[in-house]
Amino acid sequence: MSRANTRVVKIGDRVIGGGNPILIQSMTNTKTEDVEATVKQIQALTEAGCDIIRCAVPTMEAAKALSEIKKQISIPLVADIHFDYRLAIAAIENGADKIRINPGNIGSRDRIQAVVDAAKERQIPIRVGVNSGSLEKELVEKYNGWASRELIEFYMNYCKAIFERYKDKVKYWLTFNEINCGTMPMGAILETGTIRGFEGPTDKVPDNKQERFQALHHQFVASAEAVRYAHDHYPQFKMGCMICFITSYALTCDPADEIANQKAMQISSWFCSDMHVRGEYPSYMKRYFAENNITIRQEPEDAAILKAGTVDFYTFSYYMSNCITTHKDADDVGGNIIAGKKNPYLKASDWGWQIDPIGLRYTLNAIYDRYRIPLMVVENGLGAYDKKDADGKIHDSYRIDYLRAHIEQMAEAVKDGVDLMGYTPWGCIDLVSASTGEMAKRYGFIYVNKFDDGTGDLSREKKDSFYWYQKVIATNGEDLG
Repeated sequence: MSRANTRVVKIGDRVIGGGNPILIQSMTNTKTEDVEATVKQIQALTEAGCDIIRCAVPTMEAAKALSEIKKQISIPLVADIHFDYRLAIAAIENGADKIRINPGNIGSRDRIQAVVDAAKERQIPIRVGVNSGSLEKELVEKYNGWASRELIEFYMNYCKAIFERYKDKVKYWLTFNEINCGTMPMGAILETGTIRGFEGPTDKVPDNKQERFQALHHQFVASAEAVRYAHDHYPQFKMGCMICFITSYALTCDPADEIANQKAMQISSWFCSDMHVRGEYPSYMKRYFAENNITIRQEPEDAAILKAGTVDFYTFSYYMSNCITTHKDADDVGGNIIAGKKNPYLKASDWGWQIDPIGLRYTLNAIYDRYRIPLMVVENGLGAYDKKDADGKIHDSYRIDYLRAHIEQMAEAVKDGVDLMGYTPWGCIDLVSASTGEMAKRYGFIYVNKFDDGTGDLSREKKDSFYWYQKVIATNGEDLG
C-alpha cells in the first residue's frame, strides 16, 4: 500500500501533507469565551502531545476571545464555525491559524466567498466539512426522505456546487455512504430517511420495504446522475461507491443453507453495488420484489441514466463475518445490528462480533472477481473495552492483533491479484459507537476520557496501538511487528 502524495498545508508553524509527519489534533470542550479555562485545557493537551487545537466559535464573543487565547498558547489554533459566516471572518481577524466550515450551513455563495477572501488575504487554510449520512428534518417531514423523487434534483444541485468548488482539491468522490443499509429496516434511519412522523426509539422504526426500496431507486438514479455529470465536466474525477459489506457463510454444507446464504448476500451486499457498478437491476431482485410486494416506480429515462453513470472504483467497510442457516438450533451473533449466526471456528470481540481476517481476503477476492475495478477498504477496526493498566496506560495488544491480521490478509489478497488502492481503519479516536450508542465500545488509537455515565473530561491519551500504527504508516505497511 502506498501513501498518497497529498498537498502540503501550513497551519501556523506546523505543516501537514506530503511526506511530513502525521500531527495530532484535539478539540477543547470549554466555552471558548472563557479564556482562562480554554487556555488551561489547551496547555494540558499540548503537554500530552497535541500538535494542533480546535476550538468551537459559536458567538462573536468567542471569536474575539481567540486573540487573547493565541497569546497564551504555543500550538496552532483552528476555529470551528457553523451557520454564521461573520464568525468565520471574525475568527480569522483574531488570529485563527485555520478555520473549519461546512458550506452547507454557512449560507449563500457570496457569504462563503467572503470567508474564502478573508482566509486568502491572511494566507490561512480552510478545512471544509461536507457532511452526509443524514437528512435535514424538513426534508424527512416534507418529502419522507428519499422516497420522493424531488430529492434527486436537490442532490444534484448540491453535487454541482461542491464539484465546482473543490475541483482542484478533491479527486476521489463517493456518492453515498454505506448505501446498502437501505436494504435493512434500520436503513430507514441510517440511509433513506423514510421516517416521516417517527419519533423513536430506534428499535421501533417502522419497516416499510416499499418505501425503502423506492428510496434506494431514487438514490441509484441520483448517484448515476452525479457520476455522469462529473465524468462530463471534470474528467480528472474518479467516482466511487461505498458498501457496508456483510460477509456471510453457509453454516453447514446443507444445500438449503447454501441457497439461504446466497440469497442473503445478494440482498445485503451485492444488490446496491450491482446497481452502482453494472448500472442495471440484477435478475435476482425480480423474485425478491415480487415476494415482498415491492413495485419500483421508474421514469422512462431511468434505465439509460443508471447505465451511463456507473462508478470507477469500489469502497467498503469490513468488520466481521457471520453465518446463515435454515436450521433453528444455531446460536445468534451478539452485539450487532446485522443478524446472523455464530461461526464455531472464529473468536469474537467483547461485543460478540466474529473476528475474521481471512474473511477480508475472501471478500476482496469476491468483489474484485465480480467487478474488476479498483477497491479500497475504508472502514475496519475493533470495538473493545479499553482499561488503563497499573501504569496508567492503555495496552491494547488485542486491537493491534486485530489490525495486523487484517492488513496481512489484505497483502495476501493483493498477491491473489486484487487491485487494492488503499486502506483506512475505523477509527483514529474513541467516539460514541454507532451500533450500540456507547462510549465503552472503543475503536480508536487515542483514548478519550469520557464514560457512559456522563463523567470524564474528554482529555486524550495515546494507546499502544497509536504508536504501532504510526510505525505501520511510516513503513508503508512493511513493519507490522
